Amino acid sequence: MKHMALKSAFPWADFIRKIAVIAVPVALQNLLSTTGSMVDTIMIASLGETTVGAVGLCAQFTSLMFSCYWGFVGGGVLFFSQYWGAKDDDGIDRSYGITISFMMFVAVVFACLALLAPEWVMKVYTDKVSIQEIGVRYLRVVGLAYPLQIFAMGMSALLRSTERVRIPLYAAIASVLTNMALNWVLIYGKLGLPAMGVQGAALATVIAAAVNVGVTLALAKAQKYPYLFHFRKHFRWKKAAVKMYLQRCFPIICNEAFLGIALMLTNMVLGRQSEAAIAATAVFRTLEGMVIGFFAGFSNASSVLVGKCVGAGELDTAYERAKRIVFLCAGCILLVCLTLVALHKPLLTTMSLSGESLEIGTGLLIIYCVAALIRMCNWTMNDTYRAAGDATTGTVLEISFMYAMVLPCVALSGLVFKAPYLLIFACCYIDEPIRFCLMQRHMYSGKWIRPVTPEGQAALPAFLEKRKAKQKN
Repeated sequence: MKHMALKSAFPWADFIRKIAVIAVPVALQNLLSTTGSMVDTIMIASLGETTVGAVGLCAQFTSLMFSCYWGFVGGGVLFFSQYWGAKDDDGIDRSYGITISFMMFVAVVFACLALLAPEWVMKVYTDKVSIQEIGVRYLRVVGLAYPLQIFAMGMSALLRSTERVRIPLYAAIASVLTNMALNWVLIYGKLGLPAMGVQGAALATVIAAAVNVGVTLALAKAQKYPYLFHFRKHFRWKKAAVKMYLQRCFPIICNEAFLGIALMLTNMVLGRQSEAAIAATAVFRTLEGMVIGFFAGFSNASSVLVGKCVGAGELDTAYERAKRIVFLCAGCILLVCLTLVALHKPLLTTMSLSGESLEIGTGLLIIYCVAALIRMCNWTMNDTYRAAGDATTGTVLEISFMYAMVLPCVALSGLVFKAPYLLIFACCYIDEPIRFCLMQRHMYSGKWIRPVTPEGQAALPAFLEKRKAKQKN
């Protein structure tokens, strides 16, 4: 009876309002960014399937970069949101300085690879010479955007965690509009400028990234947002603070790095299939990016509501919010996937697919929509655990299944047994149902709540005792 009373007493209206205020603008910001990628693909489509495939493989290199720096974003959000809940300004400033420093190191490494060794990068992802040549031209320009994009992402993570979600949303709108306009001008040579093809698309991306950074800083300054401009406080690091940061973030960093390597190996297998399959996969990745972008933003921002409560010592509220965020995510992703399936043909044909590549693209989209419902729920639970201080459980499960199950199945089916392409692709998601069951079990245990603030730590013993008593009953 007590359990039923707790469920009925949960303030759904207030919770959904807070989700809407924080998560929806963030999700829209991410959706805008990935919509920009879709527009890039549509505009490049007239240059042919080979060009689409080349730019798509370059995007996989960008995704590897994303995996390498996203661990620091996840770790940063853990500290930002909990210190925000505890109203600890020095903790926020210090954590932002540590986070942005590590992120910019990743940015410099990947920018150097793109600018100085693009041939090596493309050979890693495909053995098709025609695709390699186009990808090299694209990387030599787009590499300049990487530091700008990562700096904007670091600022955005801090703004989201401190509930200033409109600033990065407005910056994303300005960036996407800039990218679209410059794509039209630079790819096709409008307004008296020469037609630059894929290099024009890359240059448009660089300028759009600079606009994103500029608008974010200008709006933050205009709204007198303090934390981005406490430059001296950002780098007042104490050994104990850095040690705690790295201890909490290490599992997240390992998760994203090992996951990025696994995805790179998977893409190496996929990139050695037919050119029609490579083109279809490039288009699919753009659509997948829209789904992931929207729900990664939704999940990341929603988890801030949990992390804030943990930091303030409101652990029961954090627990109840976390359970419901997962169900909200499942409902939303189902609607999006049904929409994608219904509109798949006009979407894929608009992005240059036809004949064999259209058939493959349709199959990829259907397989993904079936898997995405479980996949995004796993993603949401992992983000929630991280914001609450548990960076280990999701990491151990994801990496273990990726290397013990997914990678062997993809490699054997693609390189040894030469299975049909759609079967190879389906192997990428075979671990999701098993992980969902294990993640749900951990969710209801409450053991993922691990505060870093004094307020949260003081409330933890009573919370854990309460969870033990309920599990016995």
